[in-house]
Amino acid sequence: MRLAFILGEIGGGLRRNLSMVVSVILVTFVSLTFVGAAGMLQMQITQMKGFWYDKVQVAVFLCVDSSTSPTSPTCAAGPATDEQKKNIESLLDSPAVKQYVTSWTFESQPDALKHFKEQFANSPIVDSVTADQLPASFRVNMVNPEKYQIINETFSATPGVETVIDQRQLLERLFSVMNAASLVAVGIAALMLICAILLIATTIRLSAFSRRRETGIMRLVGASKAVIQLPFVLEGVIAAVIGAVLASGTIWLVARFFIQGYLAEQYKDTAFISASQVLILAPALIVLGILLAGLSSLLTLRKYLKV
Repeated sequence: MRLAFILGEIGGGLRRNLSMVVSVILVTFVSLTFVGAAGMLQMQITQMKGFWYDKVQVAVFLCVDSSTSPTSPTCAAGPATDEQKKNIESLLDSPAVKQYVTSWTFESQPDALKHFKEQFANSPIVDSVTADQLPASFRVNMVNPEKYQIINETFSATPGVETVIDQRQLLERLFSVMNAASLVAVGIAALMLICAILLIATTIRLSAFSRRRETGIMRLVGASKAVIQLPFVLEGVIAAVIGAVLASGTIWLVARFFIQGYLAEQYKDTAFISASQVLILAPALIVLGILLAGLSSLLTLRKYLKV
């Protein structure tokens, strides 16, 4: 009997405040979608770090004609000679360095031009670059990328070497931008969550005010505090759960059709998260929606529904 009464009260409250309930659903949906997007972006960053950090190389760039300047003392004699290249190869295969290196390859100037044209195929400058403008390089795969400084100290002062670059530093810049985007998404999500809390509180307050006569009668007949407050709390929870489910479905659709269906096809060499991985966020969003509605409802009822 009590359960039927509570369900009836919930249904009546949802019908009477339909427009406000829809507003709660929408604002919860938008706010939790931003929360899910931030979580999805962090998952993508973590996956890309695990994928690319295993592939990063240390690039030892050799001197070319354009690098002969006072700022490049190792290139003062001109472009790297065959003897200097052999000396670098000997250093890479020496016991002092080899223990930190899994493998290395030599990229000639024609190879560098080929890779440049592949990477910048849509750039207007691609046809103006020639092979002699690009430096040859040794691409070194490290046992532990954290040991980059050892390679840098060994080769940066070696004749014929213009510069030593840790590709991981370039990736860190990319990941820092992605982390900043994730923080922006979290900030927007926080603002939207505040809006959701205020809207849920307003909805519950209006609902309690419109049924003040009913609650007054329930007090007189001895209804408990939980029985009186529960329908109001569940109204907010139901609306928030619907919004959370919609948000979960939205981020799954983005992962399935945009990330997997488009980005993964366009950039086959990049590790993207899958739609199944994104589903891990769904329970968290639903729980967050329940807590959001439940806590804001209880706090509102303590002030506006004295029992």
